[in-house]
Amino acid sequence: MNLFSKLAARAAENDPVRIGLIGAGKFGSMFLAQLNRLPGIHLVGICDLSPDRARSNLALVGWPQARFAAASLDDAAAKGTTYVSDDWQALVKHPKVSIVIEATGNPLAAVEHALAAFDAGKDVINVTVEADAFCGYGLAEAAKAKDVIYSMAYGDQPALASELVDWARTAGFPVVAAGRGHKWLPHYRASTPETVWDHWGLTREQAERGRLNPKMFNAFLDGSKPAIESAAIANATGLAAPAEGLKYPPGSIEDIPGLMRPVSEGGVLDAKGMVEVVSCLTRDGKPIANDIRKGVWVAIEADTEYLKNCFEEYNVTTDPSGRYMALTRKWHLIGLELAVSVASVALRREATGVSRYFNADAVAVAKRDLKAGETLDGEGGYTVAGGLRPAERSVAEGWLPLGLAHGVRLRVDVPEGSVVKSTDVDLDDRLPAVRLRREMERKFRGR
Repeated sequence: MNLFSKLAARAAENDPVRIGLIGAGKFGSMFLAQLNRLPGIHLVGICDLSPDRARSNLALVGWPQARFAAASLDDAAAKGTTYVSDDWQALVKHPKVSIVIEATGNPLAAVEHALAAFDAGKDVINVTVEADAFCGYGLAEAAKAKDVIYSMAYGDQPALASELVDWARTAGFPVVAAGRGHKWLPHYRASTPETVWDHWGLTREQAERGRLNPKMFNAFLDGSKPAIESAAIANATGLAAPAEGLKYPPGSIEDIPGLMRPVSEGGVLDAKGMVEVVSCLTRDGKPIANDIRKGVWVAIEADTEYLKNCFEEYNVTTDPSGRYMALTRKWHLIGLELAVSVASVALRREATGVSRYFNADAVAVAKRDLKAGETLDGEGGYTVAGGLRPAERSVAEGWLPLGLAHGVRLRVDVPEGSVVKSTDVDLDDRLPAVRLRREMERKFRGR
């Protein structure tokens, strides 16, 4: 409740929180737009594969050029300005940087960046939830071994949903389900970057104006991001994944208490304590009023007559039985909220969500009939989409995590709708992400 005052105090003491940003795309740019107006945080450096693009985005969000014209990281650290380069190793090793924000969106690179930052004694805020979905628990354990903090990014739906779950449990309520909203129809799973704007709700002109990446936005549409983010929520909160994947029940905010009950009670859940995603479209494609598409929710239960009566007395919207209710946050503002993570990690030494479990996995599902020799192009692309599955089943079946389905060649044909197996592709054992995932699986089997 007092993070801003703590940041202001750091500014008054001339001792700002010094951070480095890897990746200056849409999420990073949104954060940069807000950083202009925040006291107590100094962005020492930005690393991007295209420094010119990073500079362009800084100008786009209103940074005067003098603020990002530092000649070196040392110069930026000394003068309170920002150095832009493509050298991420130098950024994570710089002694003045205490927190590294990973915002590349590339899960293989994100794992490498995070592990290197841990080795350098830096805390990490991971915007690249694609990496967290398949090895977040391993990253959290690696951070713990180095006595640093690994955190989800506030503003993204997994951190916000995890916050709602924490609220419910701290208030003493049993959590029945938690998750996010989405715009979903089954045929969206086959969408590609060529078709995404036809379904998303933006024109191509609007997308180009906002410098929106069609592959990234298609990862939301085709079900990859819902699977990825639901896995992150499950692994942060200890909730379970549905055995056969997300069901995407359609409904409004008022419908959530009735939907998020066990099937035996008229809901959609296999059991209490699950993650799920609510669609803002009916099955025939009609918009639902007062939807939760851009937000998050937690469903809780009044498991005593007294609590049930309290819901009634305070006019809480519940399911027909009066026992289930939902708390919602209708919007998430993505990178515009990221400074909450920076302040929490730096000033409270608390992550804004972290994987404490390995309950769920986002696996690679073939979008069409795939042939041996084809190269998989990861979430939002032309070949595979994400499907949520219990981690126990994923590891036992040897399924390929979606985060590893990048630039790997198929050794066999895979029919449309089938889950790709790790043995169906040639994985590079030299990659830190591959090694970390295999170590996670080895320990998981041992338990």
